[in-house]
Amino acid sequence: MTNLISDVRSAVAEDGERTALSYDGTDSSYEAFWGQVRRFSGALQERGFEPGDRVGLYLPNLPQYVIGFFGTLHAGGVVVPLNPQYKAREIEHLLADSETSVVVTLADLVGYVDAVVEETSVEHVFSVGEADGAETLDAVLANAPVADEYVERGDDDVAVQPYTSGTTGTPKGVLLTHENLGWDARAAAKLIPDGIAEDDRFLGVLPLFHIYGMTITMIATLFEGASYYPVPEWDADTVCSIIDREQITVMHGVPAMFNDMIGLEDSDAYDLSSLRFVNSGGSGLPIEVLEGFEATFECELYEGYGLTETSPVTHANSPGNRRPGSIGQPLEGVSARIVDSSFEDIDPVTKGPVGDDQELDGLTGELVVSGPNVMKGYAGLPDANEAVFTEADGKRWFHTGDIGYYDEDGFFYVVDREKHMINTAGYNVYPRELEELLFEHEAVADVAVVGIDDERRGETVAAFVVPSGDVTEDELQSFCLDRLAEYKHPRTVEFVEELPRTTTGKVQKFELKEHSSTE
Repeated sequence: MTNLISDVRSAVAEDGERTALSYDGTDSSYEAFWGQVRRFSGALQERGFEPGDRVGLYLPNLPQYVIGFFGTLHAGGVVVPLNPQYKAREIEHLLADSETSVVVTLADLVGYVDAVVEETSVEHVFSVGEADGAETLDAVLANAPVADEYVERGDDDVAVQPYTSGTTGTPKGVLLTHENLGWDARAAAKLIPDGIAEDDRFLGVLPLFHIYGMTITMIATLFEGASYYPVPEWDADTVCSIIDREQITVMHGVPAMFNDMIGLEDSDAYDLSSLRFVNSGGSGLPIEVLEGFEATFECELYEGYGLTETSPVTHANSPGNRRPGSIGQPLEGVSARIVDSSFEDIDPVTKGPVGDDQELDGLTGELVVSGPNVMKGYAGLPDANEAVFTEADGKRWFHTGDIGYYDEDGFFYVVDREKHMINTAGYNVYPRELEELLFEHEAVADVAVVGIDDERRGETVAAFVVPSGDVTEDELQSFCLDRLAEYKHPRTVEFVEELPRTTTGKVQKFELKEHSSTE
């Protein structure tokens, strides 16, 4: 492989008339899409762009994002995805650290780029819509020369540099290569029955600035010559309507999305029978959400697992080979272990998932992975790279920071993030275990559990609950006490209208901690 986009060029050559992108009622063929990609590449090269230079894509899910992404790779560049919800102070570090020279953004966001341009390497700004201080993307593409051949790149050359920091800390640039992304897109595509077909229609509701939406929906779809339907913002009614109207066949989402779909008052008004594969990732999928989705829409929901640093998928359930409650088995070609603090293997359980009546202490350890999808490293952070990689058994193992266990059938189970584990009076409490239980209560629509500083216990367990009916704090505490060890029950229960979430559906637990500390 010489460049990640070689597969897309092959799809164009096979049948350029097929629909590549469909947005807001307008279809774009592979031939037309490829023409725009080549013009974007030509526009970059005309402005002195060199292989390895960075382009920041500061956009929601729009056709212009897809054109900018593949056009950058065509020119031999590196894509730097930026969350379109970020403001000036949030993009400054990302643009400066990555030495991004070109930014593509919405007209309404140009001001944020202008505010930090003197502190960065940005030389050109292309806008979707007219804005002062930017070249209009439509005009750029209309006047650009057509780049005939893409710039060859090696498997180990960086293709995308997303940023990750979890919920705290300075964002770190993740160096993902052409091999990382291409390998993971192809491997994930194999999980779909009979692979991705040319007549498949992929729902592009996962944000493209996030690696899950980028690799598993956009890249995988266009690699195989299928059709990609970008959706710029999440709304459960709108998405169900699109699936129904456009006969979408594949949907990837996060648990919060599926929970919203279950909660629709008129969910039975939508026909989602066209869906042949639905997958959840990004964060742990509560069993109640899985079962609720399947009961509501009569469609199986599969859980997978991955990280930005792993391109992202490392584990997955698939048709005929799944276990609810598990993140699945490692993808073929990926190695995974559960290790203790000395990097010694922890023995598997006989068969998971472990029941509520069985203690997890002694069964769990950190999940580490190795494979062709694991990042090259963090950009310019040798100390961070040393901390997250261990060389052992002839392999380079990446420390995920997730705590879990596995069983003798090779299914893995993630209990929680290492940093989310609560230590209360010397006992370890995994928030996800308690969240799963609270989700079973009929009056709980959403929930997050965090550890709050406590002078006597070190930390105490607090639950933040979005209620769906009448329920009291005492009732939920009793519900937990009847089903779990006493030390695990929430000492406090706070009712909230909604949980603070990122655009990819992850609960921002640090905000809940900060909220509690100011009470």
